[in-house]
Amino acid sequence: MQRLRTSGPKPAVLAGAVALGCIGLAVVTPMLALVAVAPAMPDLSADYLGFVWSITKFTLLQAGLSTALSVLAAIPLARALARQATFPGRRIVLRLLALPLALPALVVVLGLIEVWGRQGWISTIVQATGLAGPLNIYGLSGILIAHVFFNMALAARLLVASLEQIPPENWRLAAQLSFTSRHVFRHIEWPVIRSALPGIASLVFMLCIASFAVVLVLGGGPKATTLEVAIYQSLRFDFDPPRAVLLAALQLALCAGLFVLGGRMATDIAVMSGVGKPARRPDRFASRRTDALVIAAGLAFLALPMLAIFLSGVMAPFSVIVSQSVFWQALTTSLVLALTAASLALVMAWSLLAAQRTIMRRRTPSRAASAFMSCMQASGSLILVVPPVVIGAGWFVVLHRTGLANSAAPVIVAIVNALMALPFALRILRPAVVGQAQIHDRLCASLGLSGLQRWRLVDLPVLARSFALAFAFAAALSIGDLGAAALFGSADFVTLPLLLLQKMGSYRSVEAAGIALLLAGFCLFLIWLAERLKPGEQNS
Repeated sequence: MQRLRTSGPKPAVLAGAVALGCIGLAVVTPMLALVAVAPAMPDLSADYLGFVWSITKFTLLQAGLSTALSVLAAIPLARALARQATFPGRRIVLRLLALPLALPALVVVLGLIEVWGRQGWISTIVQATGLAGPLNIYGLSGILIAHVFFNMALAARLLVASLEQIPPENWRLAAQLSFTSRHVFRHIEWPVIRSALPGIASLVFMLCIASFAVVLVLGGGPKATTLEVAIYQSLRFDFDPPRAVLLAALQLALCAGLFVLGGRMATDIAVMSGVGKPARRPDRFASRRTDALVIAAGLAFLALPMLAIFLSGVMAPFSVIVSQSVFWQALTTSLVLALTAASLALVMAWSLLAAQRTIMRRRTPSRAASAFMSCMQASGSLILVVPPVVIGAGWFVVLHRTGLANSAAPVIVAIVNALMALPFALRILRPAVVGQAQIHDRLCASLGLSGLQRWRLVDLPVLARSFALAFAFAAALSIGDLGAAALFGSADFVTLPLLLLQKMGSYRSVEAAGIALLLAGFCLFLIWLAERLKPGEQNS
């Protein structure tokens, strides 16, 4: 189908250029600020370099171990879910796998402490049996448990989606050849898993590298500190910008290298589409008991911290919590930041996609237009290369030098949260935008609809549910984020995650549990709204 020339492409391209410029300004300005303090770098003595190396080594160690454990645990869980495709409650199990990423990291950490801590459920059972003493949730062990909690579910969902692409003809052939479970894994499942693993492992590794709240709470001291936490400590506790610059440069180089390597390692899964009726797997009956045990173990690992959050939260003194003015201040700040960040992410995502759509309509885009479109496509993944804490560190240096750290803190935190949510907004909106363009471009061109008129009459009614879905996810990510807010937190600027961290730090665990339940409730409510507003339900 030929690409159409339509009237009025300039406003869309201009909006995309403005969005791209704002993203660049929000990222480049703090980077320049960090470079500006580089001449004041400290003397790189052997002790200092040893300190930096120990932090870098632990960052890579915990990310590598977390990735290995998450992927190894996800493979049997994904195989069991893919093999038992018709058991009652399977849809609920798959939704449960999506909850860890929807919950704020601090809330999950609190639930894990309730389950795995010295006074937790598992530790109590272990001590009662006399097998061992109380468990230690802090340090490397606690970080690994938390990262596996978050990333095993993500890896399992991605692997299940890959295994479900296997065409039914393969299963019918396996049944005719009397394949055992071992033969099925070797000849059918493993080639698909092997193709998907590099991309999944690189994604999990980058998420663990950029983990902040988990390491901040469960790190347990200097021996269990990552680069992101060290940047935060250098600015908030020591106010040592040169050291923060060095650590930020290392973090930036590490993330950029991993992003490039992950892009090269990730490969498309080569599976053929089925041409016949769906077929059931021949190994589903022989593996039913084993699969039930695997699924039950995975559910228990994921559900226990969530249950602990609920049980501890419902017993909290909510009358005391809501009587504190700082709670209402934190609630108001979090809601305003979430709505602002989600709105910014949505505007930037739509501007970038509309500009790309306009350029793609041209029959022969110029080199400049193609380069511009490539920049817009890459901007959606920029936050994976430049982590939020690094961006926040640069802005922290800028604002402290200008004396605007307190007054401009909400604006900067909202911008950083919007950048963090932008990749998710783009991934939600892009399929809907491309789909409706294929359906309506020729009709709009024949009717002479363009610009605001087309937006009001065609685009908005069709994309309304996708916009709502992207907005809900972006707001949920922002309301539970701690990274940028932790750098700028003060008596006048408190968010719900910051208030939760303060309660945990002052050993007011009962109040912390209540705030955690409220924070989890807000996020889950937004995710529930997103589920109710699935893009597939829209009328086109």
